Formats: sequence, C-alpha cells, structure tokens
Amino acid sequence: MIRLLLMATLIGVSAFNQADVTPVPSIASQPDYAQGQQWLSQRLAYHQTLQTEAIEKPRNIILFLGDGMSITTLTAARIFAGQQQGFSGEEGFLSFETFPHSALIKTYNTDQQTPDSAGTMSAIMTGVKTRAGLISVGPEQSRGWCYGAQEHRRETLFEWAAQRNIDTAVVTTARLTHATPAATYAHSADRGWEGPWDLHINAHVFGCQSIAEQLMTQGFKNGLDLAMGGGLSRLESFVDGWQQEFNQGLYLTDKKQLAQIKSQHPVLGVFADGHMDYEQERQEQPSLLEMTESALHYLINRQESVGYFLVVEGARIDHGHHKGSAHRALTETQMLSDAVALADRLTDDKDTLLIVTADHSHTLSMAGYPARGNPILGITRGQDGQAILADDGKPFTTLGYANGPGLGLGKGERHNGRHDVSDMDTEHPDFYQAALLHRDSESHGSDDVALHAKGPGAWRFAGLMEQHQIYHVMRSLLEEK
Repeated sequence: MIRLLLMATLIGVSAFNQADVTPVPSIASQPDYAQGQQWLSQRLAYHQTLQTEAIEKPRNIILFLGDGMSITTLTAARIFAGQQQGFSGEEGFLSFETFPHSALIKTYNTDQQTPDSAGTMSAIMTGVKTRAGLISVGPEQSRGWCYGAQEHRRETLFEWAAQRNIDTAVVTTARLTHATPAATYAHSADRGWEGPWDLHINAHVFGCQSIAEQLMTQGFKNGLDLAMGGGLSRLESFVDGWQQEFNQGLYLTDKKQLAQIKSQHPVLGVFADGHMDYEQERQEQPSLLEMTESALHYLINRQESVGYFLVVEGARIDHGHHKGSAHRALTETQMLSDAVALADRLTDDKDTLLIVTADHSHTLSMAGYPARGNPILGITRGQDGQAILADDGKPFTTLGYANGPGLGLGKGERHNGRHDVSDMDTEHPDFYQAALLHRDSESHGSDDVALHAKGPGAWRFAGLMEQHQIYHVMRSLLEEK
C-alpha cells in the first residue's frame, strides 16, 4: 500500500501549469506523510549528485525575471493556477517552485530602501548595486545628469559574454527600452531617456544617447543577437538604419513571422507601439511563451557560438500590481511559469542553468483566515461558507494592497468609508483590490524576493543573498566552463 501511495504522490509533484504533466491532486487524495517521505527520498537522492554537479559548468544560462513578482505573488499565483484547473490550489507548485535550489534576495538600491527596476536589474547585470533610475551605471553617478555617465558605466554581463563568443538574447513583454531589458545592453543616467524625444537637454549637451539609439546602433554591434518585445514608439526612427546595417537581419512585427527566424542572422522583434498587451487581453501579439520558444530554438540551433545567455522578462506582472489588479498580475505570473516550464523541457539540465527570480516586490498581501480552497480572488469566507466580516460589518477580499487605486470595478474609485463588496464580482479582471492608502499607482515593496534555480552550478544560490551577487554567480560559472 505504501508503495502505491508513493507512486501516486510521485505523479503529482509537478507544476499545475505544465500542459503535458498531470496536475498535483488535491490534498484529500495525497497523504501528507507519504508525500513528505517521497519528497525526502528525492531530496536525499538529489544531494548525492551534488559532487558531480559541482564539477560541471553550464554551457548556457537562462535568466527569467518576473518584474515585481513578490513572494506573496508566487503564493497567490500558485493557488490561482490550481483553482483554474479545479483544485483547491494551495497544494500546487508553479513550474519553477519544484527546482531544487532556492535563495532569498535583498533588493534595496544604494539610495532607496524600496527599489526600482532600473537599479535592481543593473545590479543583476553588472554586479554592482546602484541608484534607482540608473541603467548599468555605477552609484557614483547622479540620476538625470549626463556628465560623468560615460566614466561610470559598468560593463553588462551581455557585453562581457559577447566578447567570449557567447550568444545573448532578451525577450520581454515591456518596451524593449524599458528599465529591465535596457539594463542588459544599455548605459543611461536616467531610465526615462528611452527614446530620442525623452532625453533631457543636458544629455544632448554632454553627448548621452537614448536607450533606443544604444539598442539599435550599438547593442547588436556589441554582440546582441536577438531582442523581442514592445516599444516601437521609441525605436521607430532607428528601424531603417538597423535594417541597412544588418541587411540580412530579420525585423519582425507580427507573431506569424516568428516561424521565419533563422539562427545565422540578428533578430529584432517589435510587436507593440508601447508595452505588449496583458495576457488576458492579448489577441494578435505573440505571448511570452511563444517568444521564449522562438528565442530558444534560435539560440539552440546556433552552432558557431560556445553557448548562450538568454534573459526573459515577465514585465506585466509589475504593471498589473501598479494598476491594483491582482487578476492581471497573477495571470502574467502564470504565463511566466508556463514559459519556464517550456524552457525546462527544451533544454538539458546537464548544460543549461535555469534561474527564476524577481527584481523587487509589491505591496500585495494575503490575509483574513479564508477556508482551504476559497477562491484566491474572492471574498474571504470561513469553513461554513459565510463571509468573514471586518469590524465595520462588511466583507473583504483575501488579497489587498497597502496602497493603490482600489476598490471597485473602476480605477480610482473613492468612497467615504469602505465600500461593500458583497454584490461585486471580485474575481473580474477589472476588479481593483482594496488599498489601505489611495495612490493612482500602487508602489513597489521593500521585502526580499525569491530565487529558484536548477542545472549546473545552481547549488551556488542559497541562503540570503545580495541582489548583485546573482551576477557574480553567473559570471563565475561562465568563466570557469
């Protein structure tokens, strides 16, 4: 009987959202003790392989960055994903949460307790913590001031890798000139200097280029092989020049063109004027999953390099939170999980290191003693099915924000006192969770984020780490291979 129970448990340890894997069964059909014993056996067996893994080095690195993907976001997203498939949700895992190695990451910038995406991604890509708003420029530089920026620029891991014949690629659902993707290839004293019309006058005086110009005139010359995302509004004036410079390169504007990608030429895919659509609203644009798949096929088929380094950003997790829409944030997190699962299937653990982390957190919270399996986007209900009331006699949702636009079915609604959500569809994509303090845009949080990893060298991620140490682990593995 125990053997049968262990086999049943083994079937169910995979992620909810891997389409080709059986979802985790509900806790009622999964004995706690047997599941715990199975997990321990697998863990002990895995650790016996660490001696071999410590010797092996990755040929390739794929870094997945969930922008704003806080630990609370992970918890809520795994429950949301499970409930989408008819389970209670709590017992499941996002695809990367089954990875054998994990760490906590401190996210502060050198000048801010609560960070922004520019300073955090710059730390991950250059190995140096820096100020909020700076793109791969050291903390000695003042934000918004061009003079001195060239002196304080920090080489990115993309630039370093390209010099060693390692292919580099970036995929994002944001504008390609937005803070996170920009930190892989550009250097700027202000994240806001995305396009030529965004530059401050002092940037013109002292010769600083826009992030868009750096991507289109320098990024690909410096070794960038593929870039896909949104942001045509910032890039459009440079497209003709890029096509002339790379006359065999492929410029994509439609997801149908993804099939035309050839591995021997540079690829630039720009699928939206601004940020790409939220997944739940997407129609014609390629999904993060589709872009990740195309990028991986492109990189895997390139024979002339010694490996590749791919960065994939699930950017709109962050935007969903800023909007005060937990539904959007969780849907985007689920899509990132699907993209990670796909990458895991397409690559080999023996030569590819997979890393999944976030740049910063948000103010999303879960509270209120809801019963097991209560809809994560729903009103908080106890085991008797009745709504749990606050001291004002009104119900509340399990998810809420410390600040933001919420509460209601329209952005920015304000009320004297707290609105009664009894008759609201709190699971509607346009429902804005309650916010303690009203702000037009919900803010980032200051708490640590999670990192999950598997593959050669993944064991080096452990404990509580400074964010810039992620860079040092990745570079050391690429140096030693």
